[in-house]
Amino acid sequence: MTSRRTLLALLGASAVGAGAVLLRPGHAAAAATAASCAGLDDPAKKEIAMKLVSSAENSSLDWKAQYKYIEDIGDGRGYTAGIIGFCSGTGDMLDLVQLYTDRKPGNVLAKYLPALRRVNGTDSHSGLDPNFPADWRKAAQDTAFQQAQNDERDRVYFNPAVQQGKTDGLGTLGQFTYYDAIVMHGDGDDATSFRNIRKRALGHAKPPAQGGNETTYLNAFLDARVWAMKQEEAHSDTTRVDTEQRVFLKKGNLCLNTPLDWKVYGDSYHIG
Repeated sequence: MTSRRTLLALLGASAVGAGAVLLRPGHAAAAATAASCAGLDDPAKKEIAMKLVSSAENSSLDWKAQYKYIEDIGDGRGYTAGIIGFCSGTGDMLDLVQLYTDRKPGNVLAKYLPALRRVNGTDSHSGLDPNFPADWRKAAQDTAFQQAQNDERDRVYFNPAVQQGKTDGLGTLGQFTYYDAIVMHGDGDDATSFRNIRKRALGHAKPPAQGGNETTYLNAFLDARVWAMKQEEAHSDTTRVDTEQRVFLKKGNLCLNTPLDWKVYGDSYHIG
């Protein structure tokens, strides 16, 4: 059902009820675009999002093959693993294994919970080596662990990003830019976290929900994202923005419609 505010904005109304946000005529098209897009939580769009992130995180569109992925990539976060890059040093891997154990006590990873608590906040493998990677890959064959990964991804990263994107009046591409940012940077209090990337962007442009132009705002957000990535050597390659998200934005593909063609780290990808 179209809300009264959205309907009036699309009709170019000059006035609405007290307290409503007024959109200038030049911004009505952006509002119309966001309103006409399927959200990133649409199943088909969500599948695209998973593939886009996997191309950057794992150099593959086969995101479901990543349940078993695990390695230390040398970024100071310990082991990075699974479909979204859960890390032993940042707490999300601990939360994941705890959820899996709550649902399936005695699983192959349950015995590592004390070690995961100890190494949280560090890059240490203490209490995890030498068998944790092999046990992770074994657990990844269990559909209960796969579902736990899906659920934690949605709870911690996907759902908050999509909700904030919708609140800001963004279409599918904008919601994806938020999701990709929160996957890499988390949503903590540090300067390079998602919330502070967004805050930095808001200092330069307004999102559609505040009467701004969607393309202008997304360019500001991606500028802030690139700045954040360059603050850390492990994230300093910005091609997932430059030759992926900006490509879609320059084409005006705010609804993230297929076909999609992009590059990450010089590798080409296509979704038909």
